[in-house]
Amino acid sequence: MTFYQFLMTFRGKTVPDDQSKLADWVFEAHDFPKHSNDYNEISDYLEWNSPFPDALRTFDEIWDLYRHHVE
Repeated sequence: MTFYQFLMTFRGKTVPDDQSKLADWVFEAHDFPKHSNDYNEISDYLEWNSPFPDALRTFDEIWDLYRHHVE
């Protein structure tokens, strides 16, 4: 499972939180590296295209969940 696929499980919450906001934004971002599982590549992308102030912190939180999910 790619990080993108894992991230998509956070989409569409009735009451949006930062995780669902990031997932919904990435879903609409056509140039997001969807096939990548490389932390640095995804982090760099988000640094240049951050959709909201806490997006990088939120990414790190979801990345930690992802790492535990795929181990």
